[in-house]
Amino acid sequence: MRHGIAGKNLSRKSAHLVALRRNMASSLFEHGQLTTTLAKARHVQPFVEKLISLARRGTLHARRLIIARMQDRDLIDPESDKFIGTAVQKLFDEIAPKYADRPGGYTRIVRTSRRRVGDGTELVVLQLVDPGEPARKKPTNVTPRRRRAKARYALAEKGGARKAARAAAGADAKAGPEREEAVPAGAAPEAEAEKEETGPNEQSPQEEPPAEPEAGKKKDQ
Repeated sequence: MRHGIAGKNLSRKSAHLVALRRNMASSLFEHGQLTTTLAKARHVQPFVEKLISLARRGTLHARRLIIARMQDRDLIDPESDKFIGTAVQKLFDEIAPKYADRPGGYTRIVRTSRRRVGDGTELVVLQLVDPGEPARKKPTNVTPRRRRAKARYALAEKGGARKAARAAAGADAKAGPEREEAVPAGAAPEAEAEKEETGPNEQSPQEEPPAEPEAGKKKDQ
């Protein structure tokens, strides 16, 4: 039982797996690309990405860390059979400066239609990305559950906004007639005009009641 063991061992022991990563990384830095199986390419790709990120620092400490992880390999010119440097030197002098302004994503896996003779395993090409190529944005992995939750939240917000709008419209409709009854249109200006004409201490003239006939005059007649 492989409890608590992360990653794949590719049917190899740990020492063999470490040697595989080192050899493939050195070959990639030397030639710029290599052809291998899909499982090996996926296993080596993150290892190479971390080495390039370390080399971008350009410090002595970073160089020592890379030599400890990858080991160093002498590079020989195939035409003249002369020593032209090491894989670590090429990584620091040529490869890392090209990706100084690139935030990761230095390699890519290109699938091919070829199959390996024998077991028919799919063959791919692991290569370094052109420095001038724009970096791809990571896709946002939105699960169906999160998508449904966002739809529910959006629907609830729309429903709440509609209820609030309806309540505000009902309140305005109820308050409108009450305001009109309390203060009829044109009443206030007329009352103020009358007060200005009569003055604060003056009273408006009142009509006198008609005089009653005297009782004495009726008796004399």
